[in-house]
Amino acid sequence: METVEMTAEERQEYEAFKETKARKEAEAKRKADREAYTALVDETIAAVMPELSSISEAIAQQKTAAAEAFRGALEMKAELFGVKDDQQSHTFTNSESTMRITIGHYMLDNYRDTVNEGIAMVKGYIESLARDDTSRSLVKAVLRLLSRDEMGNLKASRVLQLRRMAEETKDEGFIEGVRIIEESYQPTRSKEYIRAAVRSESGTWMPVPLSMTDV
Repeated sequence: METVEMTAEERQEYEAFKETKARKEAEAKRKADREAYTALVDETIAAVMPELSSISEAIAQQKTAAAEAFRGALEMKAELFGVKDDQQSHTFTNSESTMRITIGHYMLDNYRDTVNEGIAMVKGYIESLARDDTSRSLVKAVLRLLSRDEMGNLKASRVLQLRRMAEETKDEGFIEGVRIIEESYQPTRSKEYIRAAVRSESGTWMPVPLSMTDV
């Protein structure tokens, strides 16, 4: 093995060269690893997505078919018991009480754009009450009743609280603002849902997963 003699300056340059080379090689490896990871993710998504989409479509079709299958039972229920079909959910249990299916929907809070005028009137009245620290704290608490949910809507239960407060104050502007909010209320019906459950040997109702996230 040949021995190479170096001066201190040459040795320093050589070590710096080795460090630079090692750093570049490490950077190149990290880049290659990132590219390999990205390619693996793309390949996996492309392979899995069609099957997941097919499963999702099959679940949706089966839920629709199940809901349609119970239409006749709902009509007969209304005729037999003389009840108006305004329930948001219906639960059907078999004679042995070992299986049950619930079909229903939710009513979601929603408002026409005129709600903004009502909110402005209510806020104007409430904010006019802020005269000191105590009243300002109270005003903040009341204004929280006007806060919107993640969908940008007011909660109907909070509007009911505002109605009671407005009636207690007897302030015409406050009452009118709440009235506008109430008249703007336009609830929307959610998509229909289906829940299924079977009774275990211990007598406990066990839900049947109908969503891929539940499995």
